[in-house]
Amino acid sequence: MARILWADDEIDLLKPHILFLTAKGYDITPVNSGADALDKVEQQRFDIVFLDEMMPGMTGLETLAKIKQTHPNLPVVMITKSEEERIMEDAIGSKIADYLIKPLNPNQILLSVKKILDNRRLITEKTNLNYQQEFRQLAMQYQDRIGHEEWADIYKKLIYWELELENTQDRSMEDVLSMQKSEANANFCKFITKNYESWLNDTAADRPILSHQLMKRKVFPLMKATEPLFFILIDNFRYDQWKVIEPILQEYFTVEEESSYYSILPTTTGYARNAIFSGLMPSEIERQFPQWWVHDENTPEGEEGFNKHEEDLLRKQFERNRMQVKFSYHKIISQNQGKALIENLPNMWKNNLNTVVFNFVDMLSHARTDVQMIKELANDEAAYRSIARSWFQHSPISEFIQKIAEKKGRIIITTDHGMVRVKKPVKIVGYRETNTNLRYKQGKNLGFDDNNHVFVTRHPERLFLPKLNVSTAYVFTLDDYFFAYPNNFNQYVNLYRDTFQHGGISIEEMIIPFAYLKAK
Repeated sequence: MARILWADDEIDLLKPHILFLTAKGYDITPVNSGADALDKVEQQRFDIVFLDEMMPGMTGLETLAKIKQTHPNLPVVMITKSEEERIMEDAIGSKIADYLIKPLNPNQILLSVKKILDNRRLITEKTNLNYQQEFRQLAMQYQDRIGHEEWADIYKKLIYWELELENTQDRSMEDVLSMQKSEANANFCKFITKNYESWLNDTAADRPILSHQLMKRKVFPLMKATEPLFFILIDNFRYDQWKVIEPILQEYFTVEEESSYYSILPTTTGYARNAIFSGLMPSEIERQFPQWWVHDENTPEGEEGFNKHEEDLLRKQFERNRMQVKFSYHKIISQNQGKALIENLPNMWKNNLNTVVFNFVDMLSHARTDVQMIKELANDEAAYRSIARSWFQHSPISEFIQKIAEKKGRIIITTDHGMVRVKKPVKIVGYRETNTNLRYKQGKNLGFDDNNHVFVTRHPERLFLPKLNVSTAYVFTLDDYFFAYPNNFNQYVNLYRDTFQHGGISIEEMIIPFAYLKAK
């Protein structure tokens, strides 16, 4: 039974309301003053406090302040005859749970109580019911012959329900959603393996925007406005992570457009991000700018060694499109670089486009693999989203974006690829020169024992991928599979299972967010 403390100097006049709440199953403790309310709060446990604002002696606001000092999480409802705005603002600023104006209506009081005490339960019941109703509709949708736009829509709906169910008390529907996501991913992988090559070779009428088309199709048109545009690329950033930072940004910006595009294969920084900035596919970059293309990721710099020339590639893309553009390029991988970026903001206002790459989320995914503590902290999708959201709130990117908002600027937030939580291994054998990525392999004479969970291309030129030699092949894992070598197989699998990886084919890696925002 929920316990309610009600403080009002005219408490006897409220007896009908107290009887009404008692009949509804609530235990009411009435007191006549703020001092008595403080005594009771110290002596007993209460689930909610009703405070009259206009009590003699210690006012309701004064009582509220003292309650919050000792019981900051105790919900307090302020009740007053006054509609004075100052009182409302003071009460709201003191973190009240609700604000009621006399004369009181019994159902008004009951609604306030239910909103505070039964909110999670009611939301849980309604959310589970709504998801159950949409479950069948979603399942039928992805089993039909659908296109890239419908797949993006399905993914966004699945993320919507994942975030909704995450905030409920009863997690019984989460397993159902997880199975539905897995089934959707399996069907999405079939869709990609069937259509990807035709997207690249101009034989498909229905094609999504891909990495190498992003700047020309989505960014360049927005540069026609007179205000500078800030293109912010957060590496390895998924749609669900965008949805948890979107409310933070909406304090300062209006979301003018929220859409998505598809990452090219492999879904890695070296391939997808270079394609974005160059406006070219990887084999075209290699042919036109061999001095800027890196073949080997097995370097001390790892995958980031691929991306030393993004500024040069972007400049060439402007030249190829005959655009005279003042632009800047910044890559942020440390706090000090982030602070320097903020200090340099006034200079950026002179440019048509300012491109900023933030690498934190990518580093976090690798840290989760390599550092046991991070692996424990980010032990599931929800925890991983939480860490990304916390980073965003407390990193230089947040302050940078706020300062852009203060000057009424415009921003784009997007990424180069997503990532997927891998669970099941596929054995593969390759020469020493084979790359180390867990989601795709390139090399000659690659041997693997599972054709059902990989996508193989022995003609990389059809996917516009570079060939190191005549027999080079590319092999991509599908869904939540990852490559493992037969040597020390069990140790390898235990190390990498349940880590977040990218490079292969999954709905999380390929369908990625694009948001255009204007300052309020």
